[in-house]
Amino acid sequence: MKLNAETLAQVLRPVQNLFDPRSFPDLLVGLGGPEDAAVWRLDSTRALAVTTDFFTPVVDDPYDYGQIAAANSLSDIYVMGGQPFLALNVAALPPDLPAEVNGESLRGGAEKCRQAGVVIVGGHTVQDKEPKYGLVALGFVHPEKYLSKGGARADDALILTKPLGFGVTTTALKQQKADPADVEEMVGWMKRLNDKAGALAMEFGLRSGTDVTGFSLLGHGLEMAEASGVGFRLEMEKIPFVSCAQKYAEMWAFPSGAADNCLYFGPRVRFASEISEEKQMLLFDPQTSGGLLLAVPRSETGAFLERARETGQPAWPIGEVVEGAGIDVV
Repeated sequence: MKLNAETLAQVLRPVQNLFDPRSFPDLLVGLGGPEDAAVWRLDSTRALAVTTDFFTPVVDDPYDYGQIAAANSLSDIYVMGGQPFLALNVAALPPDLPAEVNGESLRGGAEKCRQAGVVIVGGHTVQDKEPKYGLVALGFVHPEKYLSKGGARADDALILTKPLGFGVTTTALKQQKADPADVEEMVGWMKRLNDKAGALAMEFGLRSGTDVTGFSLLGHGLEMAEASGVGFRLEMEKIPFVSCAQKYAEMWAFPSGAADNCLYFGPRVRFASEISEEKQMLLFDPQTSGGLLLAVPRSETGAFLERARETGQPAWPIGEVVEGAGIDVV
């Protein structure tokens, strides 16, 4: 399970000031706010984006798990506007599981990387009671054209590129409440690369974005808003969900991370009175391999959405950037 935001902040506090950014002028991203990847300038036209992520299984099928874990890891390169090219496996493998089960997770990750044009050149494995798998991923990005969580401006449109509801559905699966068709729908979205979404962000010269993962739409949205010194206004009826999300929300099949997110981020979120508690919690639902949340200048929104349709990239306008602070959900 991922550390909740409050615990993570406490764990990182002792090391926050050990490295002075002024001593590393080529480190463009990494010692400031909570960005999705570090960025190191190589020369005037190239910078290296570096990230890592791994987690325990969220689905039963080991091959699907490997594909999801790889897509999730590569997402942190795409959301910086980068193109991944190299990866290392990071895996904890239970010795009592059949070798073919462990191998299927690695095969899933490798085939997803091959689809992305990324080569896996090695990695590291240890034994553990519970499987854990992910990647160290490297990519190239232009040192003056990468995305960060800052940079959103009032009147920008907020666009989301995958629906929500993965956390509540995976928890329903663990509780043996999930229908196979619902799992298939969710897995299809989680295995989907964010490559086209990242390329669109670069094509339109966007500067602000994040991917929606463990801290939920609202948690990662707040990171963007606070880094940019603005507020967000989200329209509940425009936010997309997988078709089964409401059903499992009404069963209250939320993972514990949803409650953690609500406790930590909730004081900075204001909901309209008519929004039910389960719908509120769906916005705190942790996502695995979620979509990108992008701030698109209002003048470019129509062209961005049209280009998304041309490239087969789903994109939903879900709100706007406003003056102020925090997030309003109406």
